Amino acid sequence: MARKNLLEGLADLPEEQGPSASYPMRGAGKSLVRSLDELARQADKYLEGEAVLELDPDSVDDSFVKDRLSDDNEDFRTLVEAIRERGQDTPILVRPHASAAGRYQVVFGHRRLRAARALGRKVRAVVKPIDDRAHVIAQGQENSARANLTFIERALFVRRLQDLGYDREVMAAALASNAAGISKMLSVTDRIAPETIATIGDAPSVGRERWVELSLLVGKAGNGARLKALLSAPVFETLGSDERFLYLYNGLKSAARPVRKHTAPAPAASTWATRERDVVAELKQTGKAYSISLKAKNAVRFGDFLSRNLDTIYQQFLDEMKDET
Repeated sequence: MARKNLLEGLADLPEEQGPSASYPMRGAGKSLVRSLDELARQADKYLEGEAVLELDPDSVDDSFVKDRLSDDNEDFRTLVEAIRERGQDTPILVRPHASAAGRYQVVFGHRRLRAARALGRKVRAVVKPIDDRAHVIAQGQENSARANLTFIERALFVRRLQDLGYDREVMAAALASNAAGISKMLSVTDRIAPETIATIGDAPSVGRERWVELSLLVGKAGNGARLKALLSAPVFETLGSDERFLYLYNGLKSAARPVRKHTAPAPAASTWATRERDVVAELKQTGKAYSISLKAKNAVRFGDFLSRNLDTIYQQFLDEMKDET
């Protein structure tokens, strides 16, 4: 029995008149963006009941809206190994190319497509003829529900949609965000140059408010030369993405504080992180005080472990001090 067209909510939109046409969010359209769970279900509906084809990944072009800064990370390598071992569990969504016969353009599933290319395998895909507006909404919804894009990647996605002429209602539908959230994303990308963001990277442990704070520091009059010096420092290239963010943030923030007479400026914080970046520690020493701030996926559990083992750790420290004397 034929299955209901599960893209009809997007297919019923007015005929595409260019990216500046409005996309009113009424009724079911508004409920679509109320939670990530709903977005996940909507992403599944794009694929349900549709024929899955095996395509040559070289016949599929990337989306016209980039949504990631880089795929060269541990998550992507894990995905490649998973597909190598058990195959591609979930198909990607593509649409026929607008001007090249026999070619396609990926709507969502960019990492699965790149993994197939890396493995030299066919990519399992559902083919749907959808317009540009439906494309960006579907791409944004699937990413918001599954891809765990960082704040700055989401902000850059919104910036690219604005540059293409899409209104904020489309941005909100694509990213499950409200007007205030969209405004903050755009304000960050207004103040921080795209090349600076690209140099910092995706900064997976850094949330919205810290990016807003950094953008205010970058946009402050007189910080241009300081930012340039920090970006060109030899140590900057040796740091991971989260550490690069902290290096710029702390460097600009310390420069913004007035230095009292006879008082040395506070040293910039150093950082430590595991290889997997599941714990990132910011280390600060001020006089006789030393603080450790933990962030990222396992920060709370690791902090609890440290607090429960402080007696043992301190005793080990005392034993080492005795050995040194």
